[in-house]
Parts: sequence; C-alpha cells; structure tokens
Amino acid sequence: MATPTTHLAPTSATSTAEPTCTTAVPGKYGEVPIIACNSNYNAIPAFIPAVVVTILFGVLTLIHIIEAFIFKKGYAWVLIMAAAWETIAFAFHTVGAHNQQNVTFATIWQILFLLSPLWINAFVYMTFARMVHVYIPDRKVWIVKASQVSKLFVLADILSFIVQASGGVLVSPGVSASTQEIGMHIYEGGIGLQEVFILCFIGLMIAFHRRINKLNKERPLQPEEVNLNSANGDDRRETERPRGALALLYALYAVLAFITMRIIFRLVDFLGGRDPDTNPIPYHEYYFYSLDAFPMLAALLILAIVHPGRFITGPNSSLRDAKKEEKKVKKAEKKAVKEQKKADKEAKRLGAYGQV
Repeated sequence: MATPTTHLAPTSATSTAEPTCTTAVPGKYGEVPIIACNSNYNAIPAFIPAVVVTILFGVLTLIHIIEAFIFKKGYAWVLIMAAAWETIAFAFHTVGAHNQQNVTFATIWQILFLLSPLWINAFVYMTFARMVHVYIPDRKVWIVKASQVSKLFVLADILSFIVQASGGVLVSPGVSASTQEIGMHIYEGGIGLQEVFILCFIGLMIAFHRRINKLNKERPLQPEEVNLNSANGDDRRETERPRGALALLYALYAVLAFITMRIIFRLVDFLGGRDPDTNPIPYHEYYFYSLDAFPMLAALLILAIVHPGRFITGPNSSLRDAKKEEKKVKKAEKKAVKEQKKADKEAKRLGAYGQV
C-alpha cells in the first residue's frame, strides 16, 4: 500500500543542506518517480486494492452503526469513528491513486490512516471499564475502580493521539525532508507510548481474568447483581458472571494483539529510515495492506461479531447511570448524617432542659 512520501528528499533543487531532487513530468494519473520533488507517494498507489479496502471498511462502519442502535450502546460512537476514519482514509487513497499530484488527497489519507487505530484502542479501554463495573462485586481491579479505568486509559489514549497527530502532520507531503524526519521521530514516540499504555492495560485485564475465574469457582454466576446489606449502606454485591463474558474478554485480547502488531510494524517502518536499499517497507504497498490495514479490519470485524452490547447488558451496564446513582446515594447519605446531627443536637438540648 502506498503511503504519502516520507523519503528524505528536499523540496527544492537549490538546497545545499540536503540532496537535491528534480521535478518530474507527471504521467496519466499524476505518477512520478519517488525521488522526484513532486512525488507525494513512496510507491504508485494501486487503484483496485484501495477500492476493495474502502468497501470493506465502509461495510464494517455500517455494521457498527446498526449494532450501536440495536444494542443501545451510546459509547459505540468511538468505534464508529475508527471505522469511518479508515473508510474516509481509503476513499481519499482511492481518488488519490488517479490524482497523485493532489497533495490534499495524500495528506488526508495519511493523517486519518495513521490515527484511526487510536479510536479502536479507546473503545477497548471503555468496554473493559464497563466489564469491571458489571462483573466484579467491588467494581474494581486491584485498587483501580471501573470509572477510573476508563478515565485514566482514555486520557492516556488522548495523549498518544496528540503526539501521533503532531508527528503525522509533520510527515505530510509538501514539507521539507528535515521536518519530515522530525515528524517521524515524534510519531515513533507516540506509538511507543501507546504500546506502553497497552501493556499496562493488559496487566489489568489479566487481573480481571483471574478474578472472574475465581468468582466462577466460588459460586454460579449470572449477569444480575443483588445488593447486600443495602439498609446499612454496605455496597457489597453478589455479582453473577454473564454468559459469554470470557468470550468478550478474549475478543479484547485479540483486538489489542492486532493493534500491537500494527504498532510493531509502524516502528520497524519508521525506524528503518527511508533508504530503499536498507528499508524496502515504505516502497511496497503489500506491507501496509497486510500489516496495517488488515489488522484494523480484523479488529473491527471481531468487535462486530463479539459486540460488547451482546454481553454487557442490564440496568447496571451504564457507567454514566451508575455515576448518577452513586451521586444520589452520597447525597442521601450526607443528608442522613446532617439530619442525625440535627436530631442529636436537639436531643441534647431537650436533655439539658429536662435537667433544669
């Protein structure tokens, strides 16, 4: 798969700090040699593969939109964004294949394609937080509460997004070779940071996995939960393990594995430099189709088949509703404490009055 050119050639033949290049006469679809100053791609993009992949991502986008409505999962908009960005990216790559001198097409394709996997990553974090909330009695893994899991790792994903976006913009077609090199290093740092967060997150997933297995051995489980000692404010719960919970967990493992595959590929690609003799990866489309596009197609397909909406169900499946309920409980508790203090104060006053 072609990617917008990031070969370290200058944008002007008069540059003295960098090797010179020349402007070539474009062919039928605007194609020029990759060493030309007016080259926007490292390899001539193939039209048919781009069309096919656009259709595949488009179909998955439609499926996820339908499933979001069927299962009534509002947060699925994050996954829809991932699929939509991939679709739009390849749509621009398709039109760019026949308009290779159009810098806008090449730039939009590159930025959306580089950043869209982060949406899938965020969806995994949000789904896992809801699993902890629904399936674990004390609603936490180790010392991390379900709401904190979502907040911490989504913020981490946003940080990765900002770093990668900064790098992605700097390696866009039309900028100088030195700027592109800086952008490549920034992007490398961003995906490296993303993988560090993923590895930390997998640690939580393993702890959750072990906890679920332990609960399953202790008692038969179902999705419903019943409050124990609710009269005295004890929020311990008898939580049932929903049917298919482990299927969803394994699906999340698989999705993260595909994201990691893609990150490793990108690291090898960018760290290898842009010399065709030592790093052929940027100059052959099949590398990008097989190690970047395919893993994301697989991840979206897995989440379409094993959709969280099939397993995270019931009145306690919404973190937002749970937070509202928690605030109501805390407010009621504060009110009860205030009323008790008021009653104690009144009792003391009456007691003192009786003694007189």
